[in-house]
This record gives sequence, C-alpha cells and structure tokens, in this order.
Amino acid sequence: MLGRQISYIGLYMAAVLMPLFLVILFQPVSDHPFLYEVGVNFALIGLMIFTLQVLLVGRFKWISQVFGLDTLIRFHRYMAIFATLLVISHPLLLFLSSKNGSLIFGLNIPWHIWLGRTALIILITNILLSLYQSKLKIKFEIWRIFHNLFGICLLIFAFVHSWFAGSSIQEVFALKGLWILLLFGFLTLFIYHRFLRPWLLSRHPYIVIDVRQEIQDVWTIKFAPPQGFPIFHYLPGQFHFVTFHRGRDLPEEEHHWTISSSPTEQGFLSSTIKTLGDFTATIGQTKPGDTATVHGAFGRFSYLFYPKEKDFVFIAAGIGITPFMSMLKSMQDSQSAYPVLLFYANKNEEGILFRKELEGIEKKDYPKLNIVHILSEPSTYWKGEKGHLDQQKIERFCLQNLKDKSFYICGPQGLIDTTYKSLIKMKIKHKNIHTELFSFLD
Repeated sequence: MLGRQISYIGLYMAAVLMPLFLVILFQPVSDHPFLYEVGVNFALIGLMIFTLQVLLVGRFKWISQVFGLDTLIRFHRYMAIFATLLVISHPLLLFLSSKNGSLIFGLNIPWHIWLGRTALIILITNILLSLYQSKLKIKFEIWRIFHNLFGICLLIFAFVHSWFAGSSIQEVFALKGLWILLLFGFLTLFIYHRFLRPWLLSRHPYIVIDVRQEIQDVWTIKFAPPQGFPIFHYLPGQFHFVTFHRGRDLPEEEHHWTISSSPTEQGFLSSTIKTLGDFTATIGQTKPGDTATVHGAFGRFSYLFYPKEKDFVFIAAGIGITPFMSMLKSMQDSQSAYPVLLFYANKNEEGILFRKELEGIEKKDYPKLNIVHILSEPSTYWKGEKGHLDQQKIERFCLQNLKDKSFYICGPQGLIDTTYKSLIKMKIKHKNIHTELFSFLD
C-alpha cells in the first residue's frame, strides 16, 4: 500500500508541474522579464491543481481506497488554498514586472482579461464560503450547489482566459493540447461524479427492511440490496453515502454514515444514525419499504487495513461507537481472539449505545474484549469511571503496556484532538494512531 501511495503522489506532482515542464522543454528562451514568467507559471500550476480537484473528491475507489476519502478531502482543501495563493500572485507579479497598473485597475482592457478578473473573484468567493460555511450558517446542500457552480464557472473562465491571454499556450503546441485534454477530462469526470453515477445508482436502490430505535434520538436503519444484486464489498469500520427516497414530503439529501453492521452478516447492511440536524431529525420517520441510493464503501478506519496490528485500544464517544461495533462483530464472527480495550465515553447511562450487545461480546472469547465506560454526568448509583478520558486513565487501564498497542479514535473533534495529543505525549507512534473524521465538505 505504501508503494501505491508513493506512486500516486509522484504522479500527482508530475501532473501539477506538467505545464511548467512543457514550457521549459519547448520554450526555453523568453523575451519577458523574470517576474512575468514566474507569474505566468504560477497561474498554470494553480489552474492544473484546480483541474485535478475532482479526482480527489470524486469518490473514485482506485484512489480513495489507497489514502482514505477523509484524507483526500482534507488534502483537497489544503491544495485549494495553495492554488488560490498561486493564482492571486499571478496578476500581482505581472504588475510588478511591468509597473502597468491597468492590468489590475484599468477598465479599458480586453474581454479575456475581464474574464480572468471574474474568475479570480469567483475563486476567492468560493474559498471564503468554504472556509466559513458553518459560521455563516449556510446549509450544506445549499453550499454544495454554489460550490459546484462556482467551481465549474471558475475553471471554464480560467481556461478561456489563459487560452487567449497566454502566449505560452498559443506558442507551445503540446501545452495547447494539454489544455484541451484537461478541460474535456475535468468536465467528463465532474458530470460522471455529480450526475451520471448517482443516476446509475438510483436505478437499483436499496430497500429499507427495518427501522429500530436504539436509544433516544438514535436509530438503526437496515438496508437490503435490490433483488438479484449483491451487497457491495466493505470492511468493518467503513462508511457509505446514503440518499433516502421516502416520499411523504420528507427531504432527499445525501449523507455519509458509518456502516454499523459487519460484513460477516449476510443479506443486509445497516447504519446507526443520531438526530443531529434538520435532516436527521426526520430519520425516525423512515419506514420499511422506503428506498435509498447507497454508494460505498469508503474509509480506511478498519483494523483489516493494518494486518500487522494485533493488540487494540478503541476510543469512542457517543455515536462514535458505530465503527467499533462493526469491527467487534467482525472479530466475534471470524473468531479473532485479539485483545481489545474499549474506552467508551458518554454523558450518562442513558446515552450508552449498544450496551447489551457490547456486554454480550465482552462475555465471549472472541475478541478478548474489556470495556471501560466513562460518564461525565453519571447518576449517584454509577460505580464506573467518571469524568473524561485522559492520559491517566489510558495508562492505568493499559497497565503502562503501550508499546505494541494500536489506538483507534472516533468521536467529536475535541475528543480526537485531545486524545491524539495525549497519545503522542505517551510516545505512541503516529502510525499506530488511527482516527475517523466526518467533517466532510463534499
């Protein structure tokens, strides 16, 4: 897997720098000042990065299975910011090289320069909306519509601007061919990701066969594949994207949830969902017989991705128990006698999800499970751990034997951050710490 990661990273870097390579190869001498050439090349590289963004977030399994979709989406964000800085520097460097302010401030300029300005405004707007979407309280679905629309307009405007304004593109035939190929490739992948694949999946929807309330505000929805179709392959701990088609004036929105069932369970898969927002507040109104478009599986938060690991510490809070439930079921059904220490943090006893199922697994031999419940606001009758998970509790229950353990963390961002820092202080290696983040923007 490491070899494939290195290969893909090398291919990505080569693709990003390809315009620069072609310019150096076919146009080694230029009459323009140095800053001008730097500005032009920054724009070419920035546009190349934006064109490749659809590959990072397009849920293409040949790449998402190597890095994990959550990692790709975080990388997508970072590269978008980096490319924006490159593109913003483009007109500034051209201005510094010529001392001609009309390029930035002038009104009597060619139409393709106005198009470039428009693309830059769209780009900055899109980045700001993405960074501050939650603070501006923009609904995710509304944000995504504008994000996609802005992205399409940005790339088309930028390609047209560069085609007519860039002497390198006009003079270097290979670069001109690359530009045509890039625009066609981007539009093809975008249409497939946003329209064609969802339509193909919707033709064979999964069927809701059971709706069960676990605790207050938490429901488990069980899905069966359409008749004659197998369940897609998944590993315990992975997640999928689901769009419910329920009618009854209930909303149709795509959301991602962990698969709480185990691949060892035949004929169905399930997700356990907490009512956290406007859409999930309607999850209890789902009924058997409703249909759903299901797209999976994604993520690398599974012990099966790391076969050398044999001693586990699972750390969960609230609904973050769902991937661990899938993994524990899988270990039980496959009779894997791994030692597993599960820290499960909740507010009170009523919030403990899958309590009976967990206790049932703990009583059996597969896996060798030890559960430590931690309650922040327990009743006076609670005799277990109180407060919050901290370094002292981890060390006490691990008996200082930390060297060969692998840690998996899933829960609120605050829990993940503080626990990760604690583990690093305890000299746990980065490669032995796995986290699951669900702060997706796509």
